Amino acid sequence: MSTRPPLPPFNEHSACEKVRLAEDGWNSRNPEKVALAYTVDTQWRNRSTFIHNREEAAAFLTAKWNKELEYRLIKELWAFTDNRIAVRYAYEWHDDSGNWFRSYGNENWEFDENGLMKNRFACINDLPIAASERKFHWPQGRRPDNHPGLSELGL
Repeated sequence: MSTRPPLPPFNEHSACEKVRLAEDGWNSRNPEKVALAYTVDTQWRNRSTFIHNREEAAAFLTAKWNKELEYRLIKELWAFTDNRIAVRYAYEWHDDSGNWFRSYGNENWEFDENGLMKNRFACINDLPIAASERKFHWPQGRRPDNHPGLSELGL
């Protein structure tokens, strides 16, 4: 069985590191790679979609990133305990007609002893925005270390 450090129990430093690693993974837009951060029997609620294993998570992410084009995500630690982390996040994307959105959300995560996420519960709202209102302007992939986070952007 693989491990995904940092491992629980979390402290503030390790929780922040876990959040950034999750952000980096999702910004890669590589469904198979991202799915490896979850247990084989992971359970998700994402809006009205319920996911019951790693394969369903990878399929969900494939469909997501085929729809949500030029996806860029920022996550921020909200709270943590022993094996749980709560985050808030925002991501920007456009659809195949060129309409831009900023999606705001909160997630609750629960990890197993190997640092794999076994539960992910997400609440998300989409806000249509003009292209001129975009705030996430780095090249596709990992957010640069010097790019502001959500709090610095006033989001």
